[in-house]
Amino acid sequence: MKERLVVIGNGMASLRFLERLTERAPGRYDVTVVGAEPQAAYNRVLLSSLLGGEVDEAACAFRGLDWYEAHGIRLITGAPVTQIDRENALVMVGETHVLPFDKLVLAVGSLPIRLPKPGMDLPGIITFRDLADVAAIRKAAVTGAKAIVIGGGLLGLEAAVGLARLGVDTTLLHVMDRLMERQLDHHAAGLVKRAMESRGVRVLLKADTAHVEGDGRVERLVLSDGTVLPADLVVMSVGVRPNAVLAQGAGLDVGRGIKVDDRMTSSDPRIFALGECAEHRGMVYGLVEPAYDQAEVLSRHLVGEEAAYLGTSLATSLKVSGLPVFSAGEIEAPEHAETVVMSDPGLGLYRKLIIGDGKLLGAVFVGDIAEQGWCKTLIRTGEPIADHRDDLMFGRVHAPDSQSLAA
Repeated sequence: MKERLVVIGNGMASLRFLERLTERAPGRYDVTVVGAEPQAAYNRVLLSSLLGGEVDEAACAFRGLDWYEAHGIRLITGAPVTQIDRENALVMVGETHVLPFDKLVLAVGSLPIRLPKPGMDLPGIITFRDLADVAAIRKAAVTGAKAIVIGGGLLGLEAAVGLARLGVDTTLLHVMDRLMERQLDHHAAGLVKRAMESRGVRVLLKADTAHVEGDGRVERLVLSDGTVLPADLVVMSVGVRPNAVLAQGAGLDVGRGIKVDDRMTSSDPRIFALGECAEHRGMVYGLVEPAYDQAEVLSRHLVGEEAAYLGTSLATSLKVSGLPVFSAGEIEAPEHAETVVMSDPGLGLYRKLIIGDGKLLGAVFVGDIAEQGWCKTLIRTGEPIADHRDDLMFGRVHAPDSQSLAA
């Protein structure tokens, strides 16, 4: 008999794992996938485009139900898992359904954080995480509405741009002194702020939310300095935390996330975790690329191949209001490292390289990010860059691609 493999979660990490598993060993496992959302896996990266009306919901879909059926995968949607019974190797779906397993994969993602401030439970305060959130935001974003987005990270910027595209009066609040402070230095963040403002988004930095007020629904937001901002809608985008509730209830080792080894195995050798819910070597990743890397490793491991996940070198590549932005590795020079900067404010171009011991330690690009793949490879491999400095700074027509460098 085939081993029974149950996958909890049907997001981007889960689907990538299933794709790789079925490519390597079609029909090896009896696979059941359980997703809490009513839809099959979709592209969360497109949520801001969906919010702003640039794409429709169909464009966000990955695989149709026929793909799951063709690969012998039993898909259950709209059904949250309520308990894992490790002793009897059972997964409880809802109140009545029970799924036995031989191997179990947790790909349950993360949960949006809500600020622990008064008034945050009022109607009209919405997180920005899934299709249901997008639908709720669009319903509240009526003509003449005033929207406030809390959080100057990637998701917050995307939510604010999406609302502005709908013609909503939008204000973005960020408690730090610059946007995307984990990925951008002050100069790059300033260019992003300018791009946001050019699209009609008002940006307030060092803006600490004190509380939200309203009679039965949000009406105003008050900052810690006493500033009062009228609001019909507040979008909360202040970060996420790994969803480890099921794992904790099952007695698995949990830190910030579900602790896994280099083969994505939890403290129970039958149970694995990947994506935003997993903690590997003390790191919790909230990005797609590490989740895909982990899915690759786990799929190989479950078909008997040697594979180990050693971590992912993080990089950010996006467009903010049409402005290309790239960041990888260090964004500020550590001691004894060198900083090389090229800036053309008139054209909105900025490049910064962090170099140490003749190697590329980090890069921040705004406006022209053509060499992003090259930079990622150089940071990952540690190849000397003495012959590439000018090309990295000013670009060249035929920069080596990452595959040729890695060969």
